[in-house]
Amino acid sequence: MPESSSALHLTDPRAMRALAHPTRLRLLGELREHGPQTVGMLSDLVDEAVGSVSYHLGKLAEHGFVVEAPELARSRRERWWRAAHTRTEWEPFEVLDDPERKAASDLLRRAVLQRYADRLQAYLDAEATLEPHWVRGTANSDNLLHLTSDELLELRADLEALAARWTARSDPERPGAERVALIYHAFRWPR
Repeated sequence: MPESSSALHLTDPRAMRALAHPTRLRLLGELREHGPQTVGMLSDLVDEAVGSVSYHLGKLAEHGFVVEAPELARSRRERWWRAAHTRTEWEPFEVLDDPERKAASDLLRRAVLQRYADRLQAYLDAEATLEPHWVRGTANSDNLLHLTSDELLELRADLEALAARWTARSDPERPGAERVALIYHAFRWPR
């Protein structure tokens, strides 16, 4: 994980398209979750060839998502990488009047959604192997609401505050703590 909590606000469509690649999303996620890694370590984690991982890290670095961590290398041949930010964000409403940025934002959002679906599928595949007390806390639901656009903004703020509160409470070193995914969406239902 990066040394301090920070966010990268995306506006560049080239960076959005670069991050939309499934392998790059996964590499960035691994670096954020597990901290600095070598190309070889990442290759094992994502089950990709070393050359492929190196290429994708180069693309991520080109757009500021990852940076090298040379202080961790034990030799000149060993290259360590770390995430440059704790999270990446962008605002869909900021790109509505720019077709190139809108297309890039949509591409990235679809890639992220697929990553969420893959993670949920992996959980469902493993659920029968978990202790019942972990399954008891699992939640999935949807609610169809009737809100104004201002109320949708208020709901978004509430969800972000709730996520921030639980993120602040999160501590991987606390006894009994395990990784938990919180994924939420709020959007106007299409007609």
